[in-house]
Amino acid sequence: MELLNKTLANIQPVDEDFLAKAQEKLDNKTKPPGSLGRLEEMARRLAAINEDLTPSTEKKVIFTFAGDHGIVEEGVSLFPKEVTPQMVLNFLRGGAGVNVLARHVGAEVRVVDIGVDFDFEPSPGLIIRKIAKGTRNFAKGSAMTREEAVAALEVGIALADQAKQEGVSMVGTGEMGIGNTSPSSAIIAAIARCSVRDVTHRGTGINDTALEKKIAVIQTGLDLNSPNPEDPIDVLAKVGGLEIAGIAGLVLGAAANRIPVVVDGFISTAGALIASELHPHVRDYIFAAHSSVEIGHRCMLERIGAKPILDLEMRLGEGTGAALAMGLIEASAKIIKEMATFAEAGVSDR
Repeated sequence: MELLNKTLANIQPVDEDFLAKAQEKLDNKTKPPGSLGRLEEMARRLAAINEDLTPSTEKKVIFTFAGDHGIVEEGVSLFPKEVTPQMVLNFLRGGAGVNVLARHVGAEVRVVDIGVDFDFEPSPGLIIRKIAKGTRNFAKGSAMTREEAVAALEVGIALADQAKQEGVSMVGTGEMGIGNTSPSSAIIAAIARCSVRDVTHRGTGINDTALEKKIAVIQTGLDLNSPNPEDPIDVLAKVGGLEIAGIAGLVLGAAANRIPVVVDGFISTAGALIASELHPHVRDYIFAAHSSVEIGHRCMLERIGAKPILDLEMRLGEGTGAALAMGLIEASAKIIKEMATFAEAGVSDR
């Protein structure tokens, strides 16, 4: 808990004056003011986070957290939990969607075993920080103890601290965990006090009958555990996931270290939501990668106050959306750093 408290104390809002300075620099580029739209928004946010009008985006790392879920016992997923370790091995071989897209944008993928029900051998690219071999079935009791939830948060924080020491300029979030759309739906339903039906979708592609069962199972878990919406750690512990907690910690740590964090889809945003509920200024450091087809994602983004960069009808997770968005964020940095001013180009201003 000491690391968590220290990190929360270190999170500061971005400097509004620096945002203005960045926009002034952008307005002097050879273009009509505001004509590059959201690229300008991303560029000025990057500059303000870094407090540097020439922000670096050279070292990009996507952390893909993996964990299993006891709620899978209730038949809420199309796939068995054995797929979680199988996909981790696929990540390590470089064959998954996130690997392909990370290579495309020049980002490194680091896989974090924070809660997989499998014992991996040490491997390049694998970070073993296992808190438990998965969560417990939250339809029958609390998914985690509060101590486990805090420990998982602190895993993510420690990874962000290490990234800062390494000079990482941008981090992305990703996840793998069969059944993890159920805890994600439970988290937003608990925090926003909204209907489970309004924030629960098909996950890996379940049919109508399975969807109705999934909604009922999540509601059962919420009724049984009564998570306190005023206490994000209580929500996380009672109905969350270990990989969601790790992502929340990474987001907190990134904010404390002034590192921009590109948050992937529905499950990653559940982690970002926990982080933003723990400290409001976390929102200044979050770039929402894309809008997932999972219906609860929009509710999460609205509560965080984040506007997605992309809308490609994706729902894979892993960090795939984060990788794609990183490319556009890097493009925005190049605009503020490399585009000529009117004076430099000999072009008449307005």
